[in-house]
Amino acid sequence: MIKDIFGQAMEAMRFNMRRTTITIVGMAWGIATVILLLAFGAGFGRAIETIFAQWGTNMMGVFPGTTSEQAGGSRAGVLVRLTREDVERIQETVPGIIHTSAVVSKTVPVANDLHTYTWEVEGIEPELQTIQKMDIAQGRAISQQDLTERRHVVILGSESKSKLFSGAYAVGQNIRLNGITFEVIGILQAKMQEGDNDINRMVKVPFTTMSDIKDTKYLDGIWMSYNGNYLEVEKALRTSLAGYHAFRPTDRNAVYVANIMQGLAQFRIVTLGLQVLLLFIGALTLGIAGIGLMNIMLVSVQQRTREIGVEKALGARKRHILFQFLAEALVISSIGGFAGVALAYIVSKVVGSVTLYSAIATNGEAADIHLLIAPATVLMASGILIIVGTISGMIPAIQAANLNPIEALRYE
Repeated sequence: MIKDIFGQAMEAMRFNMRRTTITIVGMAWGIATVILLLAFGAGFGRAIETIFAQWGTNMMGVFPGTTSEQAGGSRAGVLVRLTREDVERIQETVPGIIHTSAVVSKTVPVANDLHTYTWEVEGIEPELQTIQKMDIAQGRAISQQDLTERRHVVILGSESKSKLFSGAYAVGQNIRLNGITFEVIGILQAKMQEGDNDINRMVKVPFTTMSDIKDTKYLDGIWMSYNGNYLEVEKALRTSLAGYHAFRPTDRNAVYVANIMQGLAQFRIVTLGLQVLLLFIGALTLGIAGIGLMNIMLVSVQQRTREIGVEKALGARKRHILFQFLAEALVISSIGGFAGVALAYIVSKVVGSVTLYSAIATNGEAADIHLLIAPATVLMASGILIIVGTISGMIPAIQAANLNPIEALRYE
């Protein structure tokens, strides 16, 4: 019976090939639109994740500030200074901390025999290279032995290397930081850089050696990586520092916390909102195609009124007529669905990616929007297609099933 019903549906489609083709194209366009819009949304989310991932997401930095609230006997306006003891205290008292690194920086002349620039130099501990994903392109990273022996070694960002040495090999060469000679031991891989941002203009030296350039008693910041919920870690961090430095944990100005995951979480909310909007637009487009299918099926019912009357006169029941027209609508939807999925895949391969971050950032190609058609995307779009096809076919099918056979036979 089912075979006969679908056979009749195929025969009706062949009889009205032009009308059927137009309807299939509409359904294919609708399903392709849904898939591509969802793929764009997924690609946008992946692009945002990539931008954050170049530094590491489970990363947090704390920097000195000034109290804005009274705490105990201390008045507001007290400068909070961070020291090496705070680094150890964070490691001991804040749950989930994996790596920590003290950071001290100073802007000084950076020179070799050909060029002189005024750049920021940072004294770091080896752990910072892991925390901030400082990948080495040439040479090696700063080691614990470099700190222990207070070696005069330096690693450079890609832009720093280019400005100082152009295309020459820099590892093993000497440069002067504030007049003090340092040996270049490593060059960092380039990171995504917006405009005149100095991300790739890095100059990093061992924390202990930095004392030759600047007093390292008070830190400019502490960076850390962690496991766990970012809000809970930040709360524990503020509580730990507040207990020692005598400020209220709720005083946001006493210390400043750069919470990378918090920023990423906010972008994820924006991305989710965009994906929901794109899904709505895609579903609306497919719904319009469904209205076209319904109109075509209603015309088909009208044109085949006498045929329906004959079938009923010969004993066909309502459900037979209902399934016959519903099957025709579902076959059209299915063919359009397969064609639409194929079209979406072809477009995604031809387009490849949509320029986003690379338009404003050097080395930003990895954060462009790549059209990501995941199996879940196809399943979601197919689910919408089934719903639209069923609803669009059901209304004409019910109308056909409810026709009075006597009136249908009289229809001209």
